[in-house]
Amino acid sequence: MKSTTRLPPPPTHLEPATKAWWNSVLSTYVLEEHHLRLLQLAGEAWDVAQTAREAIQTRGQTYVDRFGASRTRPEIAIERDARLAFARLIRELDLDVEPPASGDVRPPSLISNRRVSHAR
Repeated sequence: MKSTTRLPPPPTHLEPATKAWWNSVLSTYVLEEHHLRLLQLAGEAWDVAQTAREAIQTRGQTYVDRFGASRTRPEIAIERDARLAFARLIRELDLDVEPPASGDVRPPSLISNRRVSHAR
C-alpha cells in the first residue's frame, strides 16, 4: 500500500532540475528533518557548481590580469569546492550506494554505515 504522507517540497530557490532531483530522492528514501537540511545543502552545492561551470564555458578557464599574466578564473575554485561539498553531502546521506529495489514501500530512514560505535 502506498504511503499518503506528503513529501516536503523542494526549496524554492533551487533550479528546476535540482528540484526534480530533490523530489526523486524523497520518493526513494525516508529522510529525517536533519537529512532534509543536508539534502538542501547538496542541492545548493550542485546549483553553484553548475553556475560556475556555465561561466567557465562562456569565459574560459583563465584570464589575463592587468600585468599581462595568465590567471585561473575564480569560477574554477568555486566549481571545485561546490563539487566536493556535493559529493561529501551525498556520501553523508548514504545516497552514494545502490538505491533500494523498486516497489511500493520506501526504505527505512538512512542510517550511515560510516558511523561505527567504538566501545572502550
